[in-house]
Amino acid sequence: MKIDAYNMNQTVLNQAIRRAPTGDINLMGCLGQRFIGAGISDKKIHINGVPGNALGAYLDGGTIIVNGNAQDATGDTMNDGLIVINGSSGDATGYSMRGGAIFVKGNAGYRAGIHMKAYQNKIPLLVIGGAAGSFLGEYQAGGHIVVLGLGCEERVPFGYFCGTGMHGGKIFIRSAQPLTNLPPQVLASDASDKDMQEIMPYITEYCERFDIPMDAILPHHFYVLTPNAKSPYKRLYAIN
Repeated sequence: MKIDAYNMNQTVLNQAIRRAPTGDINLMGCLGQRFIGAGISDKKIHINGVPGNALGAYLDGGTIIVNGNAQDATGDTMNDGLIVINGSSGDATGYSMRGGAIFVKGNAGYRAGIHMKAYQNKIPLLVIGGAAGSFLGEYQAGGHIVVLGLGCEERVPFGYFCGTGMHGGKIFIRSAQPLTNLPPQVLASDASDKDMQEIMPYITEYCERFDIPMDAILPHHFYVLTPNAKSPYKRLYAIN
């Protein structure tokens, strides 16, 4: 099904998406409408143009493919499903997601993965091909974030305050540069063979989705960031 979104406001557009039959939907001329695909579970939306904030909020099993860039709060509180961005994304990508996966070909803005959490058997995943802004993984409580740093090999591929308030989950960073300016509640270790085995499916899927050769990413040095058990933040959530 094809929908011309050019002259639709966000309410009309999202009503049209909800009324559409299960299956593929092609949106043409998207111009910043918000909440596209919110809560969908049985549709696959292909977006041509630029979607607005909160793309795929509360996504519950559906698929969203963006043929361009996305704005802020993509995948806000998503529960399941897949979002693929063939460009870069704005701030708070994967905000509070508790399941599903987001793949960003390029860069992500500030606070990517903020408050990401795991839930029962759901392990949310955010893969960023380029660099992330400041506050990456802020207050992360679960799930996996992978930053591949393509195109910024001469510097650390994230900004300031990475992992501030982190108390769960893991952040994998591809970088040959030493990681500096990490807060005390974050431990940085060289990724082990077991760590690399854990993220190989993510890297493989990233390469396949964006037609990027594996040898552009590997072999290379990776770090894994985890919460510091001595962190006072952990005591905010559990007795230890």
